[in-house]
Amino acid sequence: MSDDEIKKRFVSEIEQRGYDDKFIDKNEEREILQIAIQLGVRIDNAKVALVQVCEEKGFIVESAIARQIRKEVDSTSGSGGKVDRRGFDAILANARLAIQGKKNDRDLQAMIVDAIEDAGAARVKTGWFSNWFANLKRDLGR
Repeated sequence: MSDDEIKKRFVSEIEQRGYDDKFIDKNEEREILQIAIQLGVRIDNAKVALVQVCEEKGFIVESAIARQIRKEVDSTSGSGGKVDRRGFDAILANARLAIQGKKNDRDLQAMIVDAIEDAGAARVKTGWFSNWFANLKRDLGR
């Protein structure tokens, strides 16, 4: 296959998966990247192409939102080393803007909780008599 044919196929696969909601979740992203690898495209080139095509077509990629959340968790916890409830709410507000209504608040909160836990459980600032993070995790069923 020529480069043009590969690019057309790649764009076609992205459009097929994101046609209804303009959103590429992690499973769809994995499928698209697997197809690209089968076509002989290197994985790093496929990831770059995926991001470029999604930006051009107005699609949102879940992994890009997850990366943004991880960066914000790191920067929010950077000063004091811990994320407080206000910082969590700020991260949630930014994620809402980035996701453009493609996921609900519960899913976004779960993504933020995962990012905080990946960064380390000691990064959560709790109050004297309540632990907002534990309560949130319980509400999310985690």
